[in-house]
Amino acid sequence: MAALAQADMATDSVVQGAQIESADSAIEASAEMSVEEVFAELIAARSTSAKTDTIQKIANSDFPQAQTVLQALQEGELYYTKAKPPVLVFAVNHPDGYSISSALNGEDLGVVGLRDVRKVSINNALRNLLRGLLAEMALRSESVDVRLQAAKNLIRSPAEEYLPAIEKAIANETSDKVLVSLRLAEGMININSDEQTKRLAAIEAFSDTLDSDVMSLLAGMQIQDADGNYQESDEVVRLAAAEVLRDMKAQAQLYKIVENTFFGLSLGSVLLLTAVGLAITFGVMGVINMAHGEMMMLGAYTTYVIQLIMPNYIDYSIIVAIPAAFLVSGLVGIIIERGIIRHLYGRPLETLLATFGVSLILQQAVRSIFSPLNKSVTAPSWLSGSWEINGALSLTYNRLYIIVFSLVVLALLLFVLKKTFVGLQMRAVTQNRAMANSMGIRTGWVDALTFGLGSGIAGIAGVALSQLTNVGPNLGQSYIIDSFMVVVFGGVGNLFGTFFAAMSLGVANKFLEPFAGAVLAKIFVLVFIILFIQWRPRGLFALKGRFVED
Repeated sequence: MAALAQADMATDSVVQGAQIESADSAIEASAEMSVEEVFAELIAARSTSAKTDTIQKIANSDFPQAQTVLQALQEGELYYTKAKPPVLVFAVNHPDGYSISSALNGEDLGVVGLRDVRKVSINNALRNLLRGLLAEMALRSESVDVRLQAAKNLIRSPAEEYLPAIEKAIANETSDKVLVSLRLAEGMININSDEQTKRLAAIEAFSDTLDSDVMSLLAGMQIQDADGNYQESDEVVRLAAAEVLRDMKAQAQLYKIVENTFFGLSLGSVLLLTAVGLAITFGVMGVINMAHGEMMMLGAYTTYVIQLIMPNYIDYSIIVAIPAAFLVSGLVGIIIERGIIRHLYGRPLETLLATFGVSLILQQAVRSIFSPLNKSVTAPSWLSGSWEINGALSLTYNRLYIIVFSLVVLALLLFVLKKTFVGLQMRAVTQNRAMANSMGIRTGWVDALTFGLGSGIAGIAGVALSQLTNVGPNLGQSYIIDSFMVVVFGGVGNLFGTFFAAMSLGVANKFLEPFAGAVLAKIFVLVFIILFIQWRPRGLFALKGRFVED
């Protein structure tokens, strides 16, 4: 038996030595041969061993398109022409045959018939080889982002043939973030090993992550079949997995609270943008503006039109859309105030009915101009994607920017109201219209500017909403009731109260939704506000003014 074991060890040594020698010779050969010669060798190769040697030469060469060539070979898109001499090409299906381009330099070679080219065939052994080589090439990239994405792909598709490439990358990796993903990919492969030590090491590596796939894997190890047998038969491994899973679930719960808070703040930011303009007009003028939602709709459609005008500058279109939406919605607001609302001051019920009619007119006008169908606004690249903190917490950039944007808008509005002459006049009219009028303030134009300012801010809210949902004629109707709830809850005309109410209602909604559902959560919030107003009719932060006193 001992002699037999020694013979097996000797045989393994010879095989390993032959593989190393073959790889070394491939590297040396690829350094001596030109790319054209290596391609010609691949075309001429018929046996698996010959193709293996040639593939190794391509992988170890300095050819910039080596990874592209091997990727095409793996996906069955690498062909060669039957003309003499044959040329290695990329081929894509075409109605008249294949559209081909040179694998050497990417030159377009036109369209050829089905019988004019032949595919470079590979088998499963070569596919496994290619997967490992492509993984290794991606992990050798100079870009940290490319290496990180390659490591994440290996986590999602663990296979034993990737293990040598992963181990080699771990030894050379300098980025801690990539290193964590590589160790996780290594663990996803080693968890299926027959060796207990490797499986325990894999479970230990899992303790550094909150990846959902890993949690599912560890949970599966605790499952029993109908006979009471665990999926993981090794008790030591199963208990280690259970302990790591318990810690992961505790951390995931904590991050879930953080995520719900973030989504609540983002919802609160949208409510703030939609309600802050309403708070100004309601607080200064006492007008119940049911067309406020349509001002948001106009802002959203302005964003859509700006993108139609600037199709090649999508990343900058939203920056242009913000002032454009403010001007469009603000001017429409001034026209509504001068044409209709100024004749109805002191009659809040009639202003409600009149502005409701205006909202219907604006909706129908938009349907006639843009059609009743929803329009899609393209998000700029810098608003796309998410900031992935870990496997359990990911913050989307569009919502993150909306939170910041709403705070900037609120700060600018406070500056206008507190530090400018127009803001001083607005506050004077809010506190005592008769006294402001007797001091020479043109209260009629203050009302118009106030209504225009509130409508303009609603237009800016429409720009933000266009990044979260489709733009349609009924866009504003989804937020008008919530906007009034925020204004009443925070205190009519009080911007700080509006801010606090918007954020608190947004967070409350997001924490109630998992237990009660979206509809019931809104109902609970509405009932709470009704009961709260019975206790504090002026809201959280009451603003002293003529309408409140009346």
